[in-house]
Amino acid sequence: MDSTSEAARATGRRHYIDNLRWMTLMLLIPYHTAMAWNTWDEPNYIFFESSKVISSLIVFFSPFFMPLLFVLAGVSTRFSLRKRTYGQYLAERAKRLLIPLVSGTVIIMPIMTFIADVYNYSYSGGFFEHYAVFFTKFTDLTGADGGFSLGQFWFLLYSFVISAVCAPVLLFLKKNGSKKKRTLPFPLFLAAGLPLPLLSEMLSVGGKSLVEYTWLFLLGYFLFSDDEIINKAEKHCLPVLVCGTFASALNVYLFLWSDSGLTVLNTAAKFTAEWLMTIGLIGFAKKRLDSAGRISSHMSRISFMYYSFHFVWVTVSGYLLHCAFGKDTPLLFFGTVLLSAAATLFCCDIGIRVPLICFLTGTKAE
Repeated sequence: MDSTSEAARATGRRHYIDNLRWMTLMLLIPYHTAMAWNTWDEPNYIFFESSKVISSLIVFFSPFFMPLLFVLAGVSTRFSLRKRTYGQYLAERAKRLLIPLVSGTVIIMPIMTFIADVYNYSYSGGFFEHYAVFFTKFTDLTGADGGFSLGQFWFLLYSFVISAVCAPVLLFLKKNGSKKKRTLPFPLFLAAGLPLPLLSEMLSVGGKSLVEYTWLFLLGYFLFSDDEIINKAEKHCLPVLVCGTFASALNVYLFLWSDSGLTVLNTAAKFTAEWLMTIGLIGFAKKRLDSAGRISSHMSRISFMYYSFHFVWVTVSGYLLHCAFGKDTPLLFFGTVLLSAAATLFCCDIGIRVPLICFLTGTKAE
């Protein structure tokens, strides 16, 4: 173990959690860019045409990248509650989650839904006129028709609700539970993902299950914060990642490319990928990413701001490139990814120096 890792252990900081979080968030730009080519008719702010090749990117990552973020939130909560009361924790969650949720919905989402209305429905009014449409038109809540939507900020809403509901129970268990530490055997740890297919349909809105994500949050709190389990995940990360990658690739094939109709196998592949990739990536991060450098510290610091800004730049970039170059798929896809990534990082570099922007995005100012 290097000196950085030793220092992290002394302070209780888990750098691999921070690094894995911001690296996972970096997937959001290519993921949301690819939604403009989805093959399953999901409404999007801009839609060009169906492409199985580009949609494969979405289907490969979709089983595990959001579940991974909820697991990491559970781990962070375990360490946060060691030094905070429920009131302090809730205030911190409100600052980090509720304020960005409200500001993002009021400031950022109207821009995206305006572009969606112009592109998809030839809206001819002005941008400020469209505010009235945004706040009065409630349809499928995707925002693709110009109506009200939380967009990517659904994650902040779910995270706050889960945190607020679970934290008092967790504090009670911490205070009144057994002091004897019991580490779950690794086979039982692997089996903790078995309920996921059943939970995924409970309290689900738009395919996003509050119950499933609560389960993942609790697994993060109780299991992924256990050093002995994490050490086992680290030890077995490569074979687990290989199996998880195969399961995710099988999910892509069965969902997009196969006409066999093997629905049960497809479901099994999806949830196997969700759980194994979560374990494997956390284990790999513990093995390779448990340190803090200048770049990683900066990316970790701006991760909340990056989350807030990325999708509006994906939408704006895709729209402008389409207006300039038409439906040239390679140029549109790669151009949107590069342009929106550059614009998002530029905004974050400026925003991190502006206290008001930091406050509105739940970011700690420099």
